[in-house]
Amino acid sequence: MSENHTAPNNEPIPICDYEGSDYQTRFWQNQGREYEDLVERTAIRHLLPAHGKRLLEIGAGFGRLADMYQGYEQIVLLDYSKSLLRQAQERLGNDPKYTYIAANIYQLPLDNSQADAVCMIRVIHHLVDVPQALAQIHRILCADGIFLLEFANKLNWKAILRYAAHRQTWSPFDLAPVEFVPLNFDFHPRWMRTQLAQHGFEIQRTRTLSHLRIPLLKRLIPARILAALDGICQPSGQWWQLTPSVITRSRRKDTAAHYPPEQLVFQCPSCKNTRWRATTTEMHCLACHTRWSIDDGIYDFKTPLPDRH
Repeated sequence: MSENHTAPNNEPIPICDYEGSDYQTRFWQNQGREYEDLVERTAIRHLLPAHGKRLLEIGAGFGRLADMYQGYEQIVLLDYSKSLLRQAQERLGNDPKYTYIAANIYQLPLDNSQADAVCMIRVIHHLVDVPQALAQIHRILCADGIFLLEFANKLNWKAILRYAAHRQTWSPFDLAPVEFVPLNFDFHPRWMRTQLAQHGFEIQRTRTLSHLRIPLLKRLIPARILAALDGICQPSGQWWQLTPSVITRSRRKDTAAHYPPEQLVFQCPSCKNTRWRATTTEMHCLACHTRWSIDDGIYDFKTPLPDRH
């Protein structure tokens, strides 16, 4: 499920597109992943500031984690899949604290310094161009804004054992990301730390997740007990990372506006303008005159509306 989009350097970037997929029911609902859901919630609870002005979740999907953000005045749920956002909208209702945006992470349709917190969970493993994505996230964060990033760890103990037994061709010790199937990447923790530092982030804390993601244990031990044990182990991520999943809390460390504006300010993906004429059904850019749809409460910045003739 992918399309090609054009980056600022005019090179096509493949995009993993969940549009029209049954991701919610196929992957999460009654699929034996309560443990994975609980350990991610434990990490978010320990790492994310409890309160703030505006939080952006990138790759929000059907809104699985939206209840974790209730201490924020405004919650922006962004995903490339409009159909998943529709599911989120159906789950969460029309509460004005939520804003739903369908958009490409490489061209976030938001002005600079719009959020004081950004969460990106189970997303970066689908990204071909991590540096460009991090640059966009850095741009829309306020000064000292917090960025929670979860990534798939290639240096996990299962991968090390498979490699030692010659059951895996790629080395978990090689720093470069590995694409083990199309548009699915695992990352070395040291490589990810370098990328975050190069893009203006200072890592404050690291937690490791899914220490006990073993099918036999998941069958024998209730998910809540298993997740509680995992929560005890998670702080060890400050010293070593050998689990399938790692989550970091980083701070934007250079100068920018210290607080988000009262109202969310959009940026045109086509020309970077921030001046709009808005109706209930579309956003009209006053600089390049590109029009973007507002589809029953979802801002659609994936594909512009056709020109009027």
